[in-house]
Amino acid sequence: MSRTFVITGAASGIGRATAQLLTDRGDTVIGVDLQGVDVSGDLSTREGRRAAAAEATRLAGGTVDAVIACAGLSLPKPLTASVNFFGMTEFLEALQPALARAEAPRAALVSSMASMQPVAPPLVDALLDGDEERALQIATELAEDPRTANVIYPSSKRAISRWVRREAPTERWAGAGIPLNAVAPGTVVTAMTKDLLASEQGRAMTDAYVPMPLNSHQGPESIAHLLLWLASVENTHRAGQTIYCDGGADVVLRGDDVWSWNDEAMAGTFASIGAGLRG
Repeated sequence: MSRTFVITGAASGIGRATAQLLTDRGDTVIGVDLQGVDVSGDLSTREGRRAAAAEATRLAGGTVDAVIACAGLSLPKPLTASVNFFGMTEFLEALQPALARAEAPRAALVSSMASMQPVAPPLVDALLDGDEERALQIATELAEDPRTANVIYPSSKRAISRWVRREAPTERWAGAGIPLNAVAPGTVVTAMTKDLLASEQGRAMTDAYVPMPLNSHQGPESIAHLLLWLASVENTHRAGQTIYCDGGADVVLRGDDVWSWNDEAMAGTFASIGAGLRG
């Protein structure tokens, strides 16, 4: 059965690869990007997001089966914060009513393993608070110093993964039967990374930040296939997750330290139990 997908960033990279896979299998794709697709929209502004969402909804006939948000930037500029966070979250929120009308609605976003890298907590907080004016002010200050400008991108992606985790179990998403999840790629070979990976020095720097022992740098199709599963009818219960598809970078950088968040609290509980047993 053919389904209708809205894909942002559909003109290039992961978005384009995802759109092509869907088109090849006979689904309807409504692409959103600055140009060259079905809906020309500027996701860096609130007006642009709302207009793009309205046009995508119109083209879909009022019902959208899945939204896959891929549009993003990696520039050390304030624009990155607007596009990467609000260009995803506000666009998705605007399309939520059209999703809720579908029989098996799904929503998937592109985060990044960069979400684990150093961030600017005030910027992350402003993004999650929905305060775009404050976020842009902070990002502008960060961009003025080369030592801090590069944290704008990971901050935007950290905020996306936290937003997905926060929003997924709410009435708006889980309550409406909409699984909301994200994918975190490693180093994807696209136009965005082409110049960086062209030199030995650039590759060495990239691999130091994103070690990928499994098959090294990945093509956009590796992420597209995972996004398609998250947006499929088979995904019935995954909610709020950021799934790392990164050649093992997450494992190398974090090891097995993914359970310790609750160890301290449980340590006190077991200490009390132990004291009672000894008594």
